[in-house]
Amino acid sequence: MFWDDDTEIDPHLPDDIIDVSYRIDCRCLPLDHAHALSSAVLAALPWMSEEPAAGVHLIHGAESGNGWYRPQDPEHDLLHLSRRARFRLRVPRTRLEDARALVGQALRLEGHELLIGEAGVLPLQPLPALMARYVVSTPDEAEADFLARAAGALRELGVPVTKLLCGREHVLRTPDGEVHTRSLMVADLDPHGSVELQRQGLGPMRLMGCGLFIGHKDVAPVQRVPGES
Repeated sequence: MFWDDDTEIDPHLPDDIIDVSYRIDCRCLPLDHAHALSSAVLAALPWMSEEPAAGVHLIHGAESGNGWYRPQDPEHDLLHLSRRARFRLRVPRTRLEDARALVGQALRLEGHELLIGEAGVLPLQPLPALMARYVVSTPDEAEADFLARAAGALRELGVPVTKLLCGREHVLRTPDGEVHTRSLMVADLDPHGSVELQRQGLGPMRLMGCGLFIGHKDVAPVQRVPGES
């Protein structure tokens, strides 16, 4: 755990980056669908690879809860989706109409069909606690080292660091090998820091769902998770 209570508040909140949220029709997906989803989206929207701020949120069902629980066997488990499940892209606001081109398309993900429905806009909210389900790490990186590295990277982004909590480790499979990740919560953010962290993200592989922050209610539910490192 990293803790530092010295913060500064900047009232200027940019709104140039947004999330586009799509209704989807899909019964289930592979648990580890990061590479398949990224590949399908980039095939449909190739301009995504040219936008540094763009990201592809992975899809989570009821099993994922607040993002710190998830089925455990990525090679065999399926993620069963409810009708409330949504798919989101993070894009510059200037690319909104380009992102709407995904509506009506059917993406094929390892034998499963993901139908993309109507799209809505979700502005980035200045929430005090944010979570990234996946931040790229290394297989042998200790939790303390991961948090120290994350704190340094946040400061380089101009995001005041107050409280960081590390969650579960996950491995995402790609044709080039495994990508090791950890989930990360950043708490006690001021409004500017919250929006800036969502705008810029943390670490590489945003198009595979890594380093993308979303709102989280508070720190307490993470602290109560048993068996977490």
